[in-house]
Amino acid sequence: MPRLEREEYVEQAYFFRVYRERLEENTPSQEILEAIREEILATTKLPMAIDFLKDEVKHSGKLSAAMVYLPHYFSAFQTFVVECSEAERGRFDQVIAFQILEQEANYLTKSATQAGLFIYQFECLTRNRLGYDRGLEAIAADPMYDEDWRSWIRQLRRELGMVEFSELIYRRSEHFQEEVRRKKRDENLVLPYPMFFGVQEGRIAKANQGKDPLYMFSALQRQLDYPAVPRQKTRELKPVIHPALQERFKRLEQRIKILEMETQGKLDLSQFYEKQPDFSKLDDLSTNRDDSEFQN
Repeated sequence: MPRLEREEYVEQAYFFRVYRERLEENTPSQEILEAIREEILATTKLPMAIDFLKDEVKHSGKLSAAMVYLPHYFSAFQTFVVECSEAERGRFDQVIAFQILEQEANYLTKSATQAGLFIYQFECLTRNRLGYDRGLEAIAADPMYDEDWRSWIRQLRRELGMVEFSELIYRRSEHFQEEVRRKKRDENLVLPYPMFFGVQEGRIAKANQGKDPLYMFSALQRQLDYPAVPRQKTRELKPVIHPALQERFKRLEQRIKILEMETQGKLDLSQFYEKQPDFSKLDDLSTNRDDSEFQN
């Protein structure tokens, strides 16, 4: 699959955003696709892709099942993300999936780099637990990467788990090559494999060894303006029962308890009586006062 023109990614970003927004409004997929079809720029290839999506969704009900047949337009990673969100037993939210694709398409409209795109896609796998085996294979098939990148990404499938991810990034950075040159005192030394990351990426990766890789992703976003991966928003837990109704239930429960005690002959109404005021202290006070007056 060749890389698409910029205008295609612009329309893809719009497509993923509008699809997500209308999905949150519980609009059926068929209606969403039909409406977006009229909104998309006609000079792009996306309207034709949407026509195919509509026909396939009628039969399978899944968007990913249609995207598989359009590898020349939708990347393997895009299809993989949508497929994970449509899995019956999966916990990956479809809204987050389309946010991920929207953010990726927006990044590709700018001066995207191979390193930036890879870190973004890998973080998507990590944060959402989409699985490294199939996920890395989908990433490797992206048209953004050349053969050297593809070979290294597929190699990661074997190395992950045995070597820290930050260590793998560090070893493929210009910073690592500079350190090797310094140790061997050879400024012209070139390692026998390509470097995919710059000096700054290498420094950040080295500084985050032994830590959660999410810290490294955040540092790359702060320092080098790498694209941030959308996250699931925590939903506020609302009471299942309205507070006013819950209060009425409490009162009803109290009444039922009283009825049960009455039928069992255990009802003691004294506990509901108001306590009589204690006048003994007032009597003592008046007595003391009379005594003092008598003495005077």
